[in-house]
Amino acid sequence: MEYDDFGDRGNRNGWTTCNGAVGTAGKFRKGANASSKRAKAKLPEGVEIAAGDLMKPETLKEALQGIEAMFLIISSDEPHADLNTDPQVIALAEAAGVKRVVVLVGYEEGIVEETLRASGMQWTLVKPVEFMANVLADWGETIRAEGVVREFYGDALSARVHEGDIAAVAVEALLGGGHHGRSYPLTGPEALTRQETVRAIAAAVGKGIPFIELTEEEARQQWRAQGYDEESVDFFVQIAKNPPEAGYTVLPTVEQVLGRPARTFAEWADEHKRMFLS
Repeated sequence: MEYDDFGDRGNRNGWTTCNGAVGTAGKFRKGANASSKRAKAKLPEGVEIAAGDLMKPETLKEALQGIEAMFLIISSDEPHADLNTDPQVIALAEAAGVKRVVVLVGYEEGIVEETLRASGMQWTLVKPVEFMANVLADWGETIRAEGVVREFYGDALSARVHEGDIAAVAVEALLGGGHHGRSYPLTGPEALTRQETVRAIAAAVGKGIPFIELTEEEARQQWRAQGYDEESVDFFVQIAKNPPEAGYTVLPTVEQVLGRPARTFAEWADEHKRMFLS
């Protein structure tokens, strides 16, 4: 699920650091990650790992030395995840000589983004809607084990964005010019319902995948069993029933930044079809 979009541009502006959990949005030249052994196992040759904790900024001082650009992750929506980046990271980065910061914004902007705007560094905010890769966490297990998807509110729309496109935009903002002071809302090229999304996965794997629509209470029980707290469960219900317009409104930002169309969900499903097969 990870994409290395640096290519031969990796050293153009010196070292770049990716601060946060190593996840679906991309791989970078130098990483600060609290679980460095786990991170190293997922990264290619030539990547330097520096352990640190975004909630304990003092642990990042060494990792920030010699860095010119930083990609910063603010929070995580994983069950039981404990990540809330301390805004002091911004001050430490500026003091270390970091010139440019790109932030992967969560559901909404907060104190970290506010602190970055007020700093003397160049900044860019990357604001993706739902990741296409989320379907693996949401439906992968039941598709592999039972060949079905059980989900709430099948008509809910989402303009899911390919995580590779998020990574590519972040890299362009880190290494390219003309991105200072810009906020980039990112979507895929189409808005699909949950049922349409499942049909696209079925087409990729070459077999039918029934969509079993859950009641609200059944959905709540399923999310609790997956480890989500009540606040998150309530949020998921509201997002399904009343999704924000930004979540399903298709925007041309990916193509404007990268000069190529955003990748479709059908492309994503074909790339990942083996992960849905038992």
